[in-house]
Amino acid sequence: MAVVLGSYTMPLLGISIFIATLSYISYKLLSSYLHKWVEMKPIPGVPGTYPFIGNALQFKTNAGDFFRQIEDYTHTFFDAPLLKIWIGPIPFVILFHAETVEPILTNSVHMDKAYVYNFLHPWLGTGLLTSTGHKWRQRRKMLTPTFHFSILTDFLEVMNEQAEILVEKLKSQAGKGPFNCFSYITLCALDIISETAMGKKIYAQSNSDSEYVKSVYKMSDIISRRQRTPWFWPDFVYRYFGNRWEHDKTLKVLHTFTYKVSNGVSGNKTTECSIADLISSNASDSDTDQGKRKRWAFLDMILKTTDEEGNRMSDHDIQEEVDTFMFRGHDTTAAAMNWALHLLGSHPEVLSKVQQELQEVFGTSDRPVNTEDLKKLKYLGCVIKEALRLFPSVPFFARSICEDCHINGFKVPKGAQAIVITYALHRDPRYFPEPEEFRPERFLLENSVGRPPYAYIPFSAGLRNCIGQRFALMEETVVLSYILRNFNVEACQKREELRPVGELILRPEKGIWIKLEKRVSQTSSN
Repeated sequence: MAVVLGSYTMPLLGISIFIATLSYISYKLLSSYLHKWVEMKPIPGVPGTYPFIGNALQFKTNAGDFFRQIEDYTHTFFDAPLLKIWIGPIPFVILFHAETVEPILTNSVHMDKAYVYNFLHPWLGTGLLTSTGHKWRQRRKMLTPTFHFSILTDFLEVMNEQAEILVEKLKSQAGKGPFNCFSYITLCALDIISETAMGKKIYAQSNSDSEYVKSVYKMSDIISRRQRTPWFWPDFVYRYFGNRWEHDKTLKVLHTFTYKVSNGVSGNKTTECSIADLISSNASDSDTDQGKRKRWAFLDMILKTTDEEGNRMSDHDIQEEVDTFMFRGHDTTAAAMNWALHLLGSHPEVLSKVQQELQEVFGTSDRPVNTEDLKKLKYLGCVIKEALRLFPSVPFFARSICEDCHINGFKVPKGAQAIVITYALHRDPRYFPEPEEFRPERFLLENSVGRPPYAYIPFSAGLRNCIGQRFALMEETVVLSYILRNFNVEACQKREELRPVGELILRPEKGIWIKLEKRVSQTSSN
């Protein structure tokens, strides 16, 4: 009998340990959930909150409808001191006032991205956008020198070249009625980031049916849908009941594209060599063969960068940054330029002022833009800033609350998340009277005095502000200056027809439709 009982002892002990462990984990999770529920109860919240699933059942399934739903919350609760929603078992405080945003973004404790950024990890890894703690600090310190202004000015040549190509593409649409300019601008931005970041020409503007761009849009939608449906957060649930097959298929397209670009691999060629080995072959690129000075790309500089201990980034580290640069480096700027074109096309008086400034700087010349020109194009700079106010490329972003804190008098416990709704923050009538009006003059120096620095944050703010914001503003100035020197623009959509879709990037639901007419003053110079 003793022998028989002994044969069951180990399995029974294992089951007992498993049950005890599961019970302990469940207890801790439940305790944490109940603690947050009690602590945050005084904060005004969206009605219809259910235990464990929160407000998720109320969320619209369509991305555009969901964005308008969040926008409606910010209108309804604009005068509330703070607002909370629950997405599954996680509470989020929604921030869209300068006085509530600033204490979070300026506090070095709350540096970690929110939990929902984990769903970006299969695509972007834990690169600069998604990493936390020591890894983020080390990576930011390593990469910051590569965005020094003196280095960025070297990329002006690429921006000018690609903008010239864009103008030639747009000439085919001039005088022919309405067309959707969104893909034209996007492919130009993709060519620019590919050559400046990777040192490789990919000729995206010659391929109007880019599989990579389509996959970026699809992946943004897939990730955004998962972020707002907490029952699909567990990987095992998502794998068997969610959209995992489409996610993985799209992911393969994205990674294959960036791997080939960064490694200089042709469409039907594979290699086992490391990125570091392959980048050395850049010295034999066509530019060098033609006797021109070799252009340095971000990737070249990253490969030479070391941390405090002299260690270089691994191939995996580099690939994370390549994917991040390629996504963030083209999609955000492309969206910003498209929104700006719509606004200029809707306001002929502003367009006229921009073109007058361009005339003063360039005359009738079609010469490239140089660094001195960038300093002189002040009104165009105001136009870009105002377009980013109305349509920030990143309409919201989120942080994790890493220690108990107080926001506007309310206690927010550790483990809660904070969402900054940039789109709503930029519409605060206290700092932007008649906020829906397009007025570039708001950003003239004399009109910006007294405005809180955290009332306008199109590139985030604080320690985790966008490392590439100067690059983005430079690119937008160059490309828009080329378009506006060559064409008059007329918008073909009213504001209410745009229907912004707030996924990872703010895009118009059906593109940006405009008409172009060739400028008479440019005819002789071309």
